[in-house]
Amino acid sequence: MKEVIVSENAPKPVGPYSPAIRVGDFVFVSGQGAIDPQTGKLVGETIEEQTRRTLENIRALLEAAGASMADCVKVTVHLADINMFSRFNAVYSEYFPDPKPARTTVQSTLLPGMLVEIDVIAYAPKSR
Repeated sequence: MKEVIVSENAPKPVGPYSPAIRVGDFVFVSGQGAIDPQTGKLVGETIEEQTRRTLENIRALLEAAGASMADCVKVTVHLADINMFSRFNAVYSEYFPDPKPARTTVQSTLLPGMLVEIDVIAYAPKSR
């Protein structure tokens, strides 16, 4: 059975999708960007600022599902400019404890001004 996950500390969806879905022991978080949950506006001018906001949005959704960043098993990252990878990676590494999740990072065309978009899959059994 699918359970929709929302959080007051994460942005509301701007299209026909759920911010996150729990199915059994797995939590699937939709692609998140540097959107301020209160204003719904893109925030941050640097890759570091946008990465932090994006990961805080993901953290809020995971927590609403009873999970944490430590439960992430797969991460997909879209960068507007792959040349920002090392700067992005420095912030990213602060959010995920060892063992780090599997990850794919690609350069993609994102919304105007958006530098990063991230989605995650977490394994978080409800019976812990």
